[in-house]
Amino acid sequence: MATVEVQGPIMQLLLLLILAQMSLTGSSPPPDPVACAHGTSNCTINNAYASFPDRRPCHAARAAYPRSEHELVAAVAAAVAAKRKVKVATRYSHSFTKLACPGGSDGAIISTRWLNRTVRVDAKNRLITVESGVLLRELIRAAASAGLSLPYTPYWFGLTVGGLLATGAHGSSMWGKGGAVHESVVALRIVTPAPASRGFAMVRELGTGHPDLDAAKVSLGVLGVVSQVTLALQPLFKRSISFLKRDDSDLAEQVASWGRLHEFGDITWLPEERKVIYRQDDRVDVSTPGNGLNDNLGFRPLSASDLVASRIQDENLQKNGSDAVLCSANRVAQAYLESRAFGYTNDGVNFTGYPVVGYQHRMQASGSCLETKDDGLKTVCYWDPRIRGTFIYNTGLSLPFSRAPAFVADLKRLRDRNPQAFCELGTSGVLMRYVKASTAYLGKPVDSVTVDIDYFRSRTPGTPRAHADVIDELEQMVLLKYGGVPHWGKNRNFVFNGAIAKYPRAGKFLEVKKRYDPEGTFSSEWSDQVLGIKGNANILDKGCAMEGLCVCSDDTHCAPEKGYHCRPGKVYAGARVCAR
Repeated sequence: MATVEVQGPIMQLLLLLILAQMSLTGSSPPPDPVACAHGTSNCTINNAYASFPDRRPCHAARAAYPRSEHELVAAVAAAVAAKRKVKVATRYSHSFTKLACPGGSDGAIISTRWLNRTVRVDAKNRLITVESGVLLRELIRAAASAGLSLPYTPYWFGLTVGGLLATGAHGSSMWGKGGAVHESVVALRIVTPAPASRGFAMVRELGTGHPDLDAAKVSLGVLGVVSQVTLALQPLFKRSISFLKRDDSDLAEQVASWGRLHEFGDITWLPEERKVIYRQDDRVDVSTPGNGLNDNLGFRPLSASDLVASRIQDENLQKNGSDAVLCSANRVAQAYLESRAFGYTNDGVNFTGYPVVGYQHRMQASGSCLETKDDGLKTVCYWDPRIRGTFIYNTGLSLPFSRAPAFVADLKRLRDRNPQAFCELGTSGVLMRYVKASTAYLGKPVDSVTVDIDYFRSRTPGTPRAHADVIDELEQMVLLKYGGVPHWGKNRNFVFNGAIAKYPRAGKFLEVKKRYDPEGTFSSEWSDQVLGIKGNANILDKGCAMEGLCVCSDDTHCAPEKGYHCRPGKVYAGARVCAR
């Protein structure tokens, strides 16, 4: 970024950032990710941002919306008999990657939108069985109505049970079985291809102890369509949450201990501020006073016009703005978020101070932008693709827990070279969560610290991002120097290149895949690349590294005509980034 003083844009951007965080009364929930030109034929499938990492559209010949397991079996059988590729679409399609794209134009989409019922709650045995299209929101509320809790979940409740299992979605915990939802799965039913003699589709029941359950719990959707899931619950409990802001001088030591000290603890690092926000989050007895509520400010309905104006300002700053402008805006917005406790309230209305104590189902996840009736796009979830508002990359990587302190030390060295470069991460900073080693074949191979970052994405392919070399070096540092693995539902293409080799039990998963779907009905070119079956996820082409489709190996992968060349990293010399 150029260093110029722009007082007008500073004040405008600060105002927009604050307005965009304010809760509004209406909302327009996100659109269905599947759109068909003629009934249920000639369809396209998109992710939540309406743009996959490669920016290529995804087509399908037809879509099916089964409302029962019987209809689901019929939909799978029809696709198998017609030799169509099949992929599953969820209600809001939050995977950034091409998990839901069958490839080509003759494939089929099976949506779980109407497989959205709670089948049963067994309070005596602390079990809940739901269809795979049930939102996390409905699951945790159904559990709570029976006096039960699902202990560990992601923070956004707009995910479906089938979708979050397919990608290994998680919250943050090193306690018990760890932060991933799939560790609570005790049984599931999955519809897979079958020979013609068995009607082209069959239902497989995988209960506790079944040898294939560890493959199906995190499957990337390549085994079949999950119909129902049974999860183990715990007695209803409360949580006590406080956010503590400290300097980052001892972060390397704290990252090694915080997750052990606090059951649901996480860490948000603001590198440019040299500050850390520690989430002190613990289980407490239900007798503890408090009826707190988590209504995350970022997941509330936001003004569409404010989001569009803020995006225009972001684009202007990317072109000719100032690091100082963006950093100042971030600090004001961060102070506002902190003053509002990031959306937590002590009684469901007002924040009066920490700790915030409330029941698990009111504290563990949020997403009120999904809760109200459509208001004609006056207000939206912040990523809604129907307005030209927020458009970002979403990176999620995990590195071994034992190596997290060294990573933090390295990232500090990178930060110290140019602190303001990290303002590109906005108020989200570097979110670090904890996840234990998984029983699932494609779950976390070891106890891990996950690193999540969001940053600007241009709507014009190949457009340079401010300080992209710093962000790219951060990502490559996690992956290559510290042996990190990707979140299956996030990230740009290059992150998946060779990733499957880091999963010691990948061979067992592929053996189950071969038995369940020998013809590859539920596989695609993308899933074959990611699983190391054929090819790799890199798309080597002119400018590919500018889009995260490859790691540059020569200048043509960058934008030499714009002054960007392939260079080693500044701290991690093994990185290759586009820099000028």
